[in-house]
Amino acid sequence: MAPSPIIDSTAPPMPALATCRIVILAHEHMNLLDLTGPVQALATASRRCSGNGPPLYEITVASADGGLVTSSSGLQVMTVPLSALDGMAIDTIIAPGGCQGQEYFSPPALIAWVRQRAPTVRRLCSVCTGAFLLAAAGQLDGRRVTTHWEWVERLAALHPAVHIDADRIYIQDGALWTSAGVTAGIDLTLALIEEDYGHKVAMETARQLVVFMKRSGGQSQFSTPLAAQEQEGDIFVELHAWMADNLASDLRVERLAERAGMAPRTFARSYAAKLGRTPAMMVASMRLEAACRLLEETDQPLKRIAATTGHGDEQNLRRVFQRRLELSPSQYRQRHAALATRVSPGDAAGGRSPATRE
Repeated sequence: MAPSPIIDSTAPPMPALATCRIVILAHEHMNLLDLTGPVQALATASRRCSGNGPPLYEITVASADGGLVTSSSGLQVMTVPLSALDGMAIDTIIAPGGCQGQEYFSPPALIAWVRQRAPTVRRLCSVCTGAFLLAAAGQLDGRRVTTHWEWVERLAALHPAVHIDADRIYIQDGALWTSAGVTAGIDLTLALIEEDYGHKVAMETARQLVVFMKRSGGQSQFSTPLAAQEQEGDIFVELHAWMADNLASDLRVERLAERAGMAPRTFARSYAAKLGRTPAMMVASMRLEAACRLLEETDQPLKRIAATTGHGDEQNLRRVFQRRLELSPSQYRQRHAALATRVSPGDAAGGRSPATRE
């Protein structure tokens, strides 16, 4: 017997279509996961929660000319041509990212099609650098968006009218949804599912995918250390190592400048020009990263973690976590401890099902 559909009565009303039709736009050198992540999440929701009724989602992957499209990994995806969508009622368009080299190329046919169809759909979405396609089609001017952290400056330079929040995993601005790099497309799709069919359906989908329904924090937790290492060259390497070893010390600009052998104003200007952030922002990121690591790897009390990482007291540590990660230190610790338990090697080897999430 097929399971009963899991539909949350608190979900917002769906469009008149019995099934929500999603079109995902494919192009050469796209990131495969930008496309397959959302496809799998939508397909899982339909398989697990449709019951005896019509599928929750109908998914169409389309490209300018149809046929096989080669992803950046070399794997090919079969697509239908844009012409096959003429007259089709579409609920949501999703534009994946990915490109060859360091410049994003938006296929003119896809730009023209998005510009034409965007006013007729309920939602317009992008994953990763798919935001460049939507921007080229004139859909992001004046809107609040995000994209992969490594491409933020290029998007801002090409489209100065776009308001970019570089730290968010995904952003909804009315009917426009944009997400950060690669795996963030799954976070975005779970949010779409929740908007369409409610929390229970999105939660069941997340369980089946073995992912958090809502990931804590923003993409800066992944980008800050990497970006610093790539940009700093030799000039601030020793300073950063010293900062990491002295997080509980006085790390104001004057002290850092003295350590670097520079005048405070000269140091502040040089640092911001080299790394794209102020010294204070880097100190805050390093302290937060250290606190996260201690919460994940130790059972130290919050009071000690706050003192060790330069946050001062427990109350300030809580404020920082709430502001930057939108959860408390205790919630962060519980999430990561629970995740480690669910995916432990012993469970995987024994073939046991993961525990119920959250």
